[in-house]
Amino acid sequence: MDSSPTTLFDSYEQDFKQFIETIREKLEGDKDQDGEQRKAALRRAEMELDEADEMVSQMDIEIQGIPQSLRPQYQTRLRSAKSELARYKKMSKDLNASLARSSLLGSSRAGAGYSSSDDPYGNSSDRSRLLAGNALLEDGTKRLQDSQRLALETESQGTDILMNLRTQREQIENSRNTLDVANNSISRASNTLTSMIRRMYQQRAVTAAIIGILVILIIIVVWSKLS
Repeated sequence: MDSSPTTLFDSYEQDFKQFIETIREKLEGDKDQDGEQRKAALRRAEMELDEADEMVSQMDIEIQGIPQSLRPQYQTRLRSAKSELARYKKMSKDLNASLARSSLLGSSRAGAGYSSSDDPYGNSSDRSRLLAGNALLEDGTKRLQDSQRLALETESQGTDILMNLRTQREQIENSRNTLDVANNSISRASNTLTSMIRRMYQQRAVTAAIIGILVILIIIVVWSKLS
């Protein structure tokens, strides 16, 4: 398994490009689809835009772990992904607004030829608008829930990162304290060795002096005996 610090970033970027490709096909696809087919395609594109947005968020998190020497080129790729995502979000918004406007104009033209009916729900156009409104409301609720879920996941990941950083800081502080203690111990040992060496030289000097005195005494005794 590749343990490079850029592996996850590259993986999320590849997933993002795949989402963008399918989103582009849906947004720039067949313009001759009927209203319901076009709405369904736009709804699927919006869900994939949410997934692509999550990939960009993951890329933004992973870039923090990339070494400083490599980070600038990955920051450029991240900015490009964010720009592309924003462009397709705007395109989706514009297409939804255009489709809603077309639907409203079509309903208005159909309303001009309104004829009374015993249907308690009114004409089919009103019923279609009601169903479309409910679908839009459900889609908006789902997107809101997805955004809330993503925010909670991001908050949880941020909390985990902060806890990891705190643990690492405590480990570094403990290591520094251990090094200080070891340094103090080495200094005391060095002082002890220096003192022992000094006493050894002193003892050698005393021993040499004693030996010298004994030699002189022996010489004096021998001389006195011979004389």
